[in-house]
Amino acid sequence: MPQHRNPILITGCSTGIGRASADLLVKAGYTVYATARREESLAELAAAGARTIRLDVTDEESMRAAVATVSQAHGSVGTLINNAGYGEYGTIEETDLNAVRRMFETNVFGLARLTQLCLPGMRAAGGGLVLNVGSMGGRIAFPVGGYYHATKYAVEGLTDALRNEVREFGIAVSLIEPGPIRTNFEESINSSAAVDNPNSPYAALVTKVQAVNADAYASKVLSVGPEAVARTILKAVEAQAPKSRYLVTPAARAMVHARRLGGDRVWDAIIGRQFR
Repeated sequence: MPQHRNPILITGCSTGIGRASADLLVKAGYTVYATARREESLAELAAAGARTIRLDVTDEESMRAAVATVSQAHGSVGTLINNAGYGEYGTIEETDLNAVRRMFETNVFGLARLTQLCLPGMRAAGGGLVLNVGSMGGRIAFPVGGYYHATKYAVEGLTDALRNEVREFGIAVSLIEPGPIRTNFEESINSSAAVDNPNSPYAALVTKVQAVNADAYASKVLSVGPEAVARTILKAVEAQAPKSRYLVTPAARAMVHARRLGGDRVWDAIIGRQFR
């Protein structure tokens, strides 16, 4: 393990990618601080050897206390894994912007603020690693997911800027970009996308998007379990020079490259066929 990568602080560990990553990193021998809004949801990780802390990335006091706990025990956070996040789906016209603001608070501002709190300690220690869990949805966008994609596009921009701001201090910054991962994500986004007004002009589109999402996340070809992302995170933690980006799943690589190589016209044609 490169110097200054221990201990590891991970957000959003109650389920899914965060839980799988914390578990794998503990098994690999790292000192892991697994966090979630409800500390009781981390009991299994605590039994496996993780140290657990309550951390809500929308609560300043909670974030400060978590970073202070790690810093008092070890001097600084060695690796910060910004994993906490969720998807609020709906059309651009009809989605409640208060719900969108709450999502941005978690997916973007919480990530940014926790990073701000960890960086001084990393600089003082002479190094560290920040891993931001974004999404393939930070490089491609599907209808009815526009606001969620906006948060992930924001994470892309923040990560790119940060990488070049902190390099001189020995701090590495990487972005993890998963494709469809079999957690409860598809259930939450399909639920949030539900149309309250049956006369909505978007009702048919939303129904189609919900069906496509359900099929994609159920597919053993298009989706993988959270353990695949955890293995990629471990790879980044152990790399002497982590990559700037790690696309996870063949589906993510195929769609991102199709978007990049084909341009708007090809991508819009793909979307048109898929959601017709």
